[in-house]
Amino acid sequence: MKTLEDLGEFGLIEHIKEKTVIRNASSVNGIGDDAAVIDRGDHYGLLSTDLLIEGVHFDLSYAPLKHLGYKAVAVNVSDIAAMNGIPRQVTVSLGLSNRFGLEAIDELYEGIHLACEAYQVDLVGGDTSASRSGLVISVSVFGEAAAEKITLRSGSRENDIVCVTGDLGAAYMGLQVLEREKQEFLANPNMVPRIEDKSYLVGRQLKPEARMDIIHELAEKDVVPTSMIDISDGLASEILHLSRQSGNGFTVFFENIPIENITLETSTELNINPVVAVVNGGEDYELLMTIRQEDFEKIKAITDITPIGFVNNEKENWLVLNSGERTRITAPGWK
Repeated sequence: MKTLEDLGEFGLIEHIKEKTVIRNASSVNGIGDDAAVIDRGDHYGLLSTDLLIEGVHFDLSYAPLKHLGYKAVAVNVSDIAAMNGIPRQVTVSLGLSNRFGLEAIDELYEGIHLACEAYQVDLVGGDTSASRSGLVISVSVFGEAAAEKITLRSGSRENDIVCVTGDLGAAYMGLQVLEREKQEFLANPNMVPRIEDKSYLVGRQLKPEARMDIIHELAEKDVVPTSMIDISDGLASEILHLSRQSGNGFTVFFENIPIENITLETSTELNINPVVAVVNGGEDYELLMTIRQEDFEKIKAITDITPIGFVNNEKENWLVLNSGERTRITAPGWK
């Protein structure tokens, strides 16, 4: 009998999916994408849920509750963006231990309300419960899109152009900086934090943004990506998702991946291979997408979209290093 450790997160999802029966015709697309797709007649509804658990997904020794509330909503909105949809409503459920007072809850919800304002979504409900294991946050988001605008993970085609938004690796390096400061503080409570010059990295970890701006720009250019996913578990992991769902292979050039100088400088400072930070790091919440070649001219004017490779005809996934060496993309990223 396989254990959960044997299966891993994605194996467990597939295990659950195999035993799941879809009974309603309105359930267009279920387990396996960034959001479920529901037929609402004149449009499609999109539904996604994320769970954030203290000690697993966040550390309150350096994550302010206000930032955490904002992030909890943003990462869910990011799932709707990855489907090329527009978020409309969210629900927030909390598991609370007895160390959280009303002031702490107000601070958490201040961040939640700020995110709702930023992404123009309505907080319409949720649930609260006692927790014996710290803070647990579960957010569900409902969005919508026209049927012809929905973008699944499975739609890439040979010779499509592989693109990413923003820059990668910063959130992972921000986490390394915060963990370094935490360990130094535990060893010496009188230490002075050294993060002033790392504010971009720390911000990318503590308060990521869902790329709804890109979704609106794609709509203005009348471009619908052939496939898309948000980069939560790492670029390599997301490439494998798109490859597995479509049956196609991807070739990505490391030198084309957008990386901020502070990310590279900090990886050197902390003796971390930049390829690890950028390809396996995760939590950037940028968008990885494939675009038809005929649409490329339309998106060239969108400065925050960078082409990094192409969909190949080999059914294999390759990372081409700056030296020209090809290495198979097998890294699982975060689980």
